[in-house]
Amino acid sequence: KHLWQTALPSPLRNWHYKTFGPKLLWTQWRLPLQLYLEKLGGQVPDIFFSPGHYGPLCSPVPTVITIMDLAYLYFPDDFRKKDLRQLSSWTKRSVIQGKHIFAISHSTKADIIKAYNIKPESITVTYPGLTLKVVKREGDNSFKHMQVYQNITQPYLIYVGTLQPRKNIVRLLEAFRQMKSQFPDIKLVLVGKKGWLYEEIFTKVKTLQLEAEVIFTGYVSDYEKYELIRHAHALLLPSLYEGFGLPVLEAMALEVPVVISKVSSLSEVGGDAAIYIEDPKSIDSIAKSLWEVLQLSQNKRLSLIAKGKDQV
Repeated sequence: KHLWQTALPSPLRNWHYKTFGPKLLWTQWRLPLQLYLEKLGGQVPDIFFSPGHYGPLCSPVPTVITIMDLAYLYFPDDFRKKDLRQLSSWTKRSVIQGKHIFAISHSTKADIIKAYNIKPESITVTYPGLTLKVVKREGDNSFKHMQVYQNITQPYLIYVGTLQPRKNIVRLLEAFRQMKSQFPDIKLVLVGKKGWLYEEIFTKVKTLQLEAEVIFTGYVSDYEKYELIRHAHALLLPSLYEGFGLPVLEAMALEVPVVISKVSSLSEVGGDAAIYIEDPKSIDSIAKSLWEVLQLSQNKRLSLIAKGKDQV
């Protein structure tokens, strides 16, 4: 089936779909060809909008693109060389050619202005929205089975995201190891698929002898993810860089405190409703913030949760 038949809203009177290929270099030649053919036929759209970094190579109508982050400029070693070349060249071209740009945070907007010398008025910040609509299906016991199968017991701290270097998980593991002497029962649950250069994370777990304390769930369904967050003591996001950080809002909506780095967009997302890691490159700084969230009194915890709901 086409994507629009399975994952997108149903067509309406003023909302419909066209599917055309081939996929190879689609934005470079097939999409521009389609737009010019539609212009000849008098059916070209007023604007071409892309929810991603890439616009068409050339276009007979104004184009608007969306920039999530510029991580590839700040952490080039986190990307495969082929992906890095494409991200760098295609994004730069799309930014320069685009009539307007949507950025998902003021931090990303500032990065775009700095990297590409774009006028501020050409960029609009549009924060991602959050709607938790996942409801447990009748007879869905997948979360309970996961708890038993992977020995996920409370209390635990949780990280949600791809396993990759800029997420700073190796330093998180070091900080978590420091905390074990004071909080021997606490576990760390890492939720997400393996990304680029993930091997160091698994090696560090073995080196620190944390195999029984750190749990890798791999990819999970939305229902399982929300249940894992809901039952956590706190959500951790010690990243070195984020374009936004949606798991922070997910945790706040599920009434779970968050511990996040004070870098890039995360202070925008967290506001005054988060516990901040002042220096995510410092293991001691991460450990200090972990200690803070684990030592919260019930009143302070409830206050933080209430602020989180307002922030969402």
